[in-house]
Amino acid sequence: MSLSVTVAGTAQEVDPGTRAWQLFADDPQIIAARIGGELVDLSRELADGDEVEPVAIDSPDGLDILRHSTAHVMAQAVQELFPEAKLGIGPPIRDGFYYDFDVETPFTPEDLAKIESRMKKIVKEGQKFSRREVSDDDARAELADEPYKLELIGLKSSAGDAAEGASVEVGEGGLSIYDNLKRDGSTAWKDLCRGPHLPTTKRIPAFKLMRSAAAYWRGDEKNKQLQRIYGTAWPTKEALEEYLHRIEEAQRRDHRRLGTELDLYSFPDEIGSGLPVFHPKGGVIKREMEDYVRRRHIEEGFEYVGTPHIANEQLFHTSGHLPYYGEGMFPALDVDGQDYRLKAMNCPMHNLIYRSRQRSYRELPLRLFEFGHVYRNEKSGVIHGLTRVRGFAQDDSHSYVTPEQAPAEVEHLLKFMLSLLDDFGMDDYYLELSTRDESKDKFIGSDEDWETATKVLEDVARSTGLELVPDPGGAAYYGPKISVQARDAIGRTWQMGTVQYDFNQPSPERFNLEYVAPDGSRRQPVMIHSAKFGSIERFMGVLVEHYAGAFPPWLAPVQAVGIPVAERHVEYLAALGERLRSHGIRFEVDDSDERMQKKIRNAQTQKVPFMVLAGDKDVEAGAVSFRYRSGEQENGVSLDAAVDKIVTAVRDRVQV
Repeated sequence: MSLSVTVAGTAQEVDPGTRAWQLFADDPQIIAARIGGELVDLSRELADGDEVEPVAIDSPDGLDILRHSTAHVMAQAVQELFPEAKLGIGPPIRDGFYYDFDVETPFTPEDLAKIESRMKKIVKEGQKFSRREVSDDDARAELADEPYKLELIGLKSSAGDAAEGASVEVGEGGLSIYDNLKRDGSTAWKDLCRGPHLPTTKRIPAFKLMRSAAAYWRGDEKNKQLQRIYGTAWPTKEALEEYLHRIEEAQRRDHRRLGTELDLYSFPDEIGSGLPVFHPKGGVIKREMEDYVRRRHIEEGFEYVGTPHIANEQLFHTSGHLPYYGEGMFPALDVDGQDYRLKAMNCPMHNLIYRSRQRSYRELPLRLFEFGHVYRNEKSGVIHGLTRVRGFAQDDSHSYVTPEQAPAEVEHLLKFMLSLLDDFGMDDYYLELSTRDESKDKFIGSDEDWETATKVLEDVARSTGLELVPDPGGAAYYGPKISVQARDAIGRTWQMGTVQYDFNQPSPERFNLEYVAPDGSRRQPVMIHSAKFGSIERFMGVLVEHYAGAFPPWLAPVQAVGIPVAERHVEYLAALGERLRSHGIRFEVDDSDERMQKKIRNAQTQKVPFMVLAGDKDVEAGAVSFRYRSGEQENGVSLDAAVDKIVTAVRDRVQV
């Protein structure tokens, strides 16, 4: 009697006892399968009616399986070299994996080299990943020497929430253990895990250990500090080399390092973690960004408003941010016996502006905008330069519309947002739609409200023709959102602007916002949140890395520098500078005692777009020589042409 299964959409008859691997034995790229929506090992025995989809090693699921399997190999190598090491959690992460260990002393670079060498031996041995289901009591007995695994078993129904990455090991339902089996069938190592895994360690093509760091158990600073080893694994050696090259390039572009080299900003310890200060050159970039974005908002029909940095705590209870977002806000301050909070968002105050007087349908859409400075109590472990800070200016806007106007307003906001990204040179992007997770209770509002809001966002997103990626459970508590995911010059993805649909804050239970409809009745508007970049600080950090500090002329702190061949040519270049400055160009003359070649190197190091050189022949001809950041040079450029060239490049926002 044969079994009927469907493989990649095609019906097949197979013998009883057939394993998934037998369906794909001729394709070495298939390393797991999805049966009935569940990811499973290729060793899974098929049942009648199964719908089977192959999982390739270079697919998103396949990469997670590869990296999680490599994490197991790393943990095995660690315990073989350091028998006293206790196991924490070892999940796959973006571009790699990690595993946490409780050891007496931190790992050294020499330790990582030894671990990587032992891993290569385990891979070469071709140990088989073998899954077996166990009861809670059996798991406790087998893992009696692993205190962190025992803790996870006790938390298994909520482990995914209790510890990031724990869901790869335990969850609701039964437990399973994976044995790493030698060729003779004996167990080389075992670990609590839900799987799936590669068939054998030999299917790990390329990996590298990257670094070690301290990490609190379950992410709680009250718990013991463990040692975390990070690694990466890829389907081919070529893919690994490409990744390592990207890492080197990312380090070269690191905005923290470039911020120091270019004298843009700093992070003084005396002020506090996550609170940057902008130096004059960084202030130029920040001002240019803000001025341009402010002007564009006004052109798009927004009205500029301003709100304070602090407010009575009751305001954030009214908005619903407390308790939903309470952990992200700074603790309350006592002001005249009342609790006040530094604001973490601008929308509650914009609602009060809307509510300050009666509104008519004729005023809608009403679009309010400000660079509102907000403060968020980020954990110290996630703060990172400008891209994750505690104090920042949001390019924040809120549109108040009738329900009928909502689709057109979302479309307007999305087009505006994408045009701004294009203007700043980040024109490679896709969209992400964040919806609610119905299994969690953090979301408020009726099913009908969520369905309506989600459909509006999805329809508009699809109308753009851009790739749309689902993000289940990623919505704000008050409504779904579209986010723009932009790729930078080296292919990394950054979340940029967001458009969020809010039917909650205008409600009678919150701010009771109303407008007078054409028939004289009072109706509730829809509120649409939008931030074009998220924060000016974060976007500047992204731009520094995108351009590797070589900003287009319109954003460059110094747009052109005059380099005299000799001191007698300084006055000639200073006169040119007066003409350029009359057009708003940021021009400096390097009149230092350095030799001309050193001045050129200094300007190149500072990534100045235009270097304008002048010697005796240039003065005699009423001309200058142009030198660009690329090293190319153009001689005999008339003064009029020089002014026009620089002014045009700045005006048209070109990259040179």
